[in-house]
Amino acid sequence: MRNTEEIWRLVDAKAPEAIELSDRVWGMPELCYAEHRSCAEHTAMLEAHGFRVTTNVAGIPTAVMGEAGEEGPVIAILGEYDALPGLSQEAGVAEPRPLPGDGSGHGCGHNLLGAASLLAASAVKDWLAQNGIKGRVRYYGCPAEEGGAAKGFMVRAGCFDDVDMAICWHPAAFSAVNEPVSLANTRIDFSFVGRSSHAAAAPHLGRSALDAVELMNVGVNYMREHMPSDARIHYAYLDAGGIAPNVVQGTAKVRYLIRARDLVELNGLVTRVRKIADGAALMTETSVSTKVVSAVSNLMGNTPLEKAMYDNFQRLGPPQFDDEDRRYAREIQATLKPEDIVSAFRRHGLASEMELPLCDKIVPLENKGFGGVGSTDVGDVSWAVPTVQARGATCAIGTPGHSWQLTAQGKSGIAHKGLVHVAKIMAGTAVDAIANPEILAAAKADHEKRMAVTPYVCPLPPDVEPPIQMSA
Repeated sequence: MRNTEEIWRLVDAKAPEAIELSDRVWGMPELCYAEHRSCAEHTAMLEAHGFRVTTNVAGIPTAVMGEAGEEGPVIAILGEYDALPGLSQEAGVAEPRPLPGDGSGHGCGHNLLGAASLLAASAVKDWLAQNGIKGRVRYYGCPAEEGGAAKGFMVRAGCFDDVDMAICWHPAAFSAVNEPVSLANTRIDFSFVGRSSHAAAAPHLGRSALDAVELMNVGVNYMREHMPSDARIHYAYLDAGGIAPNVVQGTAKVRYLIRARDLVELNGLVTRVRKIADGAALMTETSVSTKVVSAVSNLMGNTPLEKAMYDNFQRLGPPQFDDEDRRYAREIQATLKPEDIVSAFRRHGLASEMELPLCDKIVPLENKGFGGVGSTDVGDVSWAVPTVQARGATCAIGTPGHSWQLTAQGKSGIAHKGLVHVAKIMAGTAVDAIANPEILAAAKADHEKRMAVTPYVCPLPPDVEPPIQMSA
């Protein structure tokens, strides 16, 4: 318990500046690969705390790494700080109030994610120094989780080759060890080129690229009946060929996001979608070219690290929210539908308690298989090194991800208490792994066993570079 209590005190001592960092990043929402100010804020804090700082990690201008300690095992703690488009929102209110600006907002809580991870890394740094223990802690400031696959590029560049284990977390409604299940995915741009013409006087001379995109979408929609039930396919028009209906559209572009439970299944779906695009081009006498934008792997679990993290949750208990936190959470819940709240409980295998506004328990480790599945570039890190993630309670129960409600809560007491709480969980897990070599040995053995069954193959094509201009 001595290590546990000591690391928690170190987290508490540094918590105020981490909260301030989170609030500053909340106030400067920046999209995928454009997080220049947010990265600078994290870099400045790393330097102020005495970390050895590396910028431009993996050739990515908004990626940073700070290291502290000497020799011993290397513990990576991962942070993020990218925002989302269309989720601008005034803080601390319970109604939609977009702020002036470009419309971006921290609707996934990554302002909290980066700050809590840096807080945990800083506390571990001090713990190593104060106790004269050999070991290194690294904070990885990772941009572009929202579709940019930055961690995948960092893994491919060898940034985790000497790391012994990695720790991460994500904002949520409940405190829990994250179930290591996610969907592998890839983003591919399909660009169609046809021939423009006067839509009334000479339509027979035109070949519509927009028609090709629409036929492709129809084909993919018909395919949905014949693909695995947990696969997902989404699309967005990047270029519809212009705004003039009296011109046959000579160009059009659509971005597809294809998800599947693992890389083998994903590659099969991608092949089928490509065939549909070729068919659409054939039907319209257009041509189609493709460009892979990003790709991520599904998550790989690690049982010993999940148990070690759960032990920390059990020792710490849930966040200690107060009456003001519960009042604001109820205001947020009043903007939601009852099924939003019920679904939040079901995703964690908990009985529905509609009157409960905030997390007051730790989700049991055995509660698995209840949640919906998304994607994350932490997946590629988990194939490279033993990895564990936490879920930190930072919002009202029922708050949808990627919503104005989540943005609104990003600077609240709920978010601040949850940030500090999960930093203690991550720091405690790191300290346990350093102080108890058997935990790290078991984690590595577990990882090697899983890799022997399915070796890691990076889903990013060798010629694809980080899409630095993705949000330009």
